[in-house]
Amino acid sequence: MAAIDKFRKIALSFPEVTEEPHFEKISFRVKKKIFATYDDKNRRACIKLSPIDQNIFSAADKTIIFPVDNKWGKQGWTLIDMNKVREDLFIDSLITAYCQIAPKILADQLDQTKWCR
Repeated sequence: MAAIDKFRKIALSFPEVTEEPHFEKISFRVKKKIFATYDDKNRRACIKLSPIDQNIFSAADKTIIFPVDNKWGKQGWTLIDMNKVREDLFIDSLITAYCQIAPKILADQLDQTKWCR
């Protein structure tokens, strides 16, 4: 998958998303809350999921999508290897992360976009 260009295009298409620096990474936020970051050096995304969604997405392949290995991972923060992830799986996980963080009124608007299935 073409990492940051595709990531940026998808994330910024969601309602009221902004892109901002976050330490040495790029973050994508809705209402100032981070739902995803991108580490260009390691070509990894990090997204915020519920523990249930984290288990579901990780079940696909734990070498591609897996919890952060510390207390953040137990809170739902999940790493994605952008070199290996299928585009459809990445898009589904990013939509889920956005809907986890966005206010309901914005998450409901996303259902009207081209990304929802």
